[in-house]
Amino acid sequence: MKRIVLFLLTNLAVMLVLSVVTSLLGVNKFLTANGLNLGMLLVFAGVIGFGGAFISLLMSKSMAKWSTGARVIEHPGSSTEVWLVDTVAKLADKAGLPMPEVAIYDGEPNAFATGATKNSSLVAVSTGLLQSMSREEAEAVLAHEVAHIANGDMVTLTLIQGVVNTFVIFLSRIVGYVVDSFLRRNDEESSGPGIGYMVTSMICEVVFGVLASMIVAWFSRQREFRADAGAARLMGSAVPMQNALRRLGGLHTEPLPQNMAASGIAGGQGLMALFATHPPLEERIAALSVR
Repeated sequence: MKRIVLFLLTNLAVMLVLSVVTSLLGVNKFLTANGLNLGMLLVFAGVIGFGGAFISLLMSKSMAKWSTGARVIEHPGSSTEVWLVDTVAKLADKAGLPMPEVAIYDGEPNAFATGATKNSSLVAVSTGLLQSMSREEAEAVLAHEVAHIANGDMVTLTLIQGVVNTFVIFLSRIVGYVVDSFLRRNDEESSGPGIGYMVTSMICEVVFGVLASMIVAWFSRQREFRADAGAARLMGSAVPMQNALRRLGGLHTEPLPQNMAASGIAGGQGLMALFATHPPLEERIAALSVR
């Protein structure tokens, strides 16, 4: 869960910064010089939308390490670290992946995988998870994270986020233009967008961005089912993954930072199911039962 929430918040922040910068550079005046140019607006929205998503993707691994305090294991210093590195190596080999970076961090039971590409990925696990699970259960969790990498979930998420961003920016500018035109309907001497355009657009970006996060959350829930299935294939059986999920259901799992909420193995449901990045554990266990 951690990785995705971090990705989403980073994306929103980058997108807002890019929008402010382009406004200061006079792009909004160009788009509205002769009425709202919808064609150019769509191109502008696509550049900013996909730009924000891909910048967030490139920053994802560094942000994940920073937000959790994860320490990459370069030279294993204990039998647990040796087992952890060897297990990830074995799973990555089964999945046909290059060896990811392996990290450990202090915290309640959780784990995540991130990275811009399959060749630059990271698998991190908490000390709480290693201490509370059997080796087979922990291996199933690691297989789940390796499956995320093999499925290319971060890149797919980035493309979906880019499309969502594009429409958020596009629609927010249209609403901003309509509101600004209404506020200045009797001002015949003004040219270019007024303050109403910028303020309304920024507010709409935030509001539409929150609503659009439901689409990203839905995709995140589907990817959890796929990663569970991938873990079952890598383990040769669905039972270890089911046992790991049952174990998580009985543990106090610490939510990952809000900017990475969809990345971890254990993610909270939140206040509204539409915004949940993870399906209920019972649904995930049941889905594995029909395999």
